[in-house]
Amino acid sequence: MKFFNPELCRNESEVESKLIVSYLLPRLGYSPDTWHQEVTFSSIRLDFLAFATQAIPFVLDASSPLSVIMEAKHPQQNLNRHLRKFRCYLTKLHVKYGLLTNGKELRIYERVGEEIELVFQCRGREIETKIEQIKAIIGKDSQQENRQQTAWDVAQSPPQTTADEPPANAPPKPVSARPAAPPRQAQPKRDRTVKVRRSRPMKKIAVYHNKGGVGKTTTVINLAAALSKRGKRVLIIDMDSQANTTFAVGLVKFVDEEDDNLRHKNILQVISSRAKHPISEVAQRTDFTSSEVDAIPSHISIMAEERRLVEVEATKTRLDEKLKQVEGDYDIVIIDTPPSLNLYARIALITADYLIIPSDLKPFANEGLKNVEDFVQDIDEFRAMLGKPSVQILGVLPSKISTNSRFVQYTLPRREAVITERYNLPLMQTRIFEREDLARAVENTVQLGDLDIPDPKSVFDYKPDSQSAEEFDKLALEVMDKIGKNQ
Repeated sequence: MKFFNPELCRNESEVESKLIVSYLLPRLGYSPDTWHQEVTFSSIRLDFLAFATQAIPFVLDASSPLSVIMEAKHPQQNLNRHLRKFRCYLTKLHVKYGLLTNGKELRIYERVGEEIELVFQCRGREIETKIEQIKAIIGKDSQQENRQQTAWDVAQSPPQTTADEPPANAPPKPVSARPAAPPRQAQPKRDRTVKVRRSRPMKKIAVYHNKGGVGKTTTVINLAAALSKRGKRVLIIDMDSQANTTFAVGLVKFVDEEDDNLRHKNILQVISSRAKHPISEVAQRTDFTSSEVDAIPSHISIMAEERRLVEVEATKTRLDEKLKQVEGDYDIVIIDTPPSLNLYARIALITADYLIIPSDLKPFANEGLKNVEDFVQDIDEFRAMLGKPSVQILGVLPSKISTNSRFVQYTLPRREAVITERYNLPLMQTRIFEREDLARAVENTVQLGDLDIPDPKSVFDYKPDSQSAEEFDKLALEVMDKIGKNQ
């Protein structure tokens, strides 16, 4: 297959046959005698295993020719849910690179010691234009050149064993010890502690303003999409009983309350129980963007439960505690908040590391900033009792800003100056203007017979070449830089 069309992959089998077998393996230089399908090692079963050199039978040791593991998933499956098993494959078999794809997205991971790190990611429709980049990482020629470096990596990162007994599925030790090959000059030894995934903890960002109508939902969903498209694993949490973000990410698929499938699987369950309803159970895959974003929905029923929950002190920290259980599953968590000073807003700010304050910079929104400041100070006192540092305010984000040229030239600079001069709050560099594309993306529908079914999209998926998409990509870069996730 000379070209690849992700729309042709409708199931896992077609991802295997049309993407991996017919397109990727030939383009990467792997002939039929250098790759194998459905390979089994003890309890590990691989979809595809490609070799830098043909060496069958082979031994799993530091000189092993294993090159690339390739795993195919159903187009509707969330790749994040397969990372733990995928990491196990790479580390137990001493394979340096692994490719994970569902046709809609392709990722390449590198093994670093006992962890894996994402080194490349693109959407399915970008594979054709980025095939040379893919080839440079996991192409057969590249792997042959890197075999000496791979042997050195394995020597530096041996499988963990106990003093008494090695694991049952541990690879056999070589009969004679081989000296570790030095790294090539073109690829000097790196500080591996920097690349270990647990050295980059999950970052939690609350998006809050106690004034409604300032663009919170728009900010949350499009910032999440922008971060995800830049390779970050993102979780959205909706803490607002109005559930606007839950609608905007496409989780409300019922038209009658009798068919409501979110009533017993939303943020309320997460914060109501210590032992039950972990994040991994309640978080759902969204389809408002082609890149992968998970979300924990909200529900109108949480409004009636606030009075009961406010009496339970542990409720305030439960979300923070449960997020620690999925620390390795997400890079960034974005928490949407209600436009109020209620319990749910309080939980969000107790949980978050950072705060973005969207504002249209109009008088009422500006006056509300004093309430935001006081609320954050109150939260910080509670956080101090928990031994947590204060919430770091990334800045006030100008949002829903008029595109009128005279307003932008004369009025907007004065309103922005008020933020820093009168309220002493930082101002974000990015501006989000009020454009028709943003509204249409969220209100997008598909026709099913005589019905118009809601099909909300991120602005990147609705109109990727729009000015709004450019603005949110700029916002993602600014946020990544400020929270240390720009690597």
